[in-house]
Amino acid sequence: MDARLNFFTNPTAQKFTKYINSAGKAVTDSSLPRATQDLVLLRASQINGCGFCTDMHTKDAEAAGETTQRLHLVAAWREATVFTDAERAALELTEEGTRIADAAGGVSDEVWAAAAKHHDEDQLAALVGLIAVINAFNRMNVIIRQPAGSYQPGQFA
Repeated sequence: MDARLNFFTNPTAQKFTKYINSAGKAVTDSSLPRATQDLVLLRASQINGCGFCTDMHTKDAEAAGETTQRLHLVAAWREATVFTDAERAALELTEEGTRIADAAGGVSDEVWAAAAKHHDEDQLAALVGLIAVINAFNRMNVIIRQPAGSYQPGQFA
């Protein structure tokens, strides 16, 4: 399968990607734990059916020390005992923030309160930004049908 558009060589796409990566840097530089960031990136990518991002974030998380068991269980995090309460709250916020159209009111007050219980205001801001950025990348890659499987850890670092 070939991508419909080469986002790596198209000048407009390169500019767009540069700016969205700059927004993402604010999140990666935040106090939100790296493991939580990796789980959020992976879960949103799974929900959105973005093979490229699922491949990338699985490999990057593994390279950063995340366990295979936890990565395999992200899709079933509610039934898994390997995640902290803070990670579970972040995953739930990710799901509701990604599936906005599935709930009449968007993110529920209960989900927000659970996230706020485990994360300070800066971490909440980072979570919101991370969910927004990964959803943008997921949609971009799904629209252009960016193929998955060839990503190498740290390729875009």
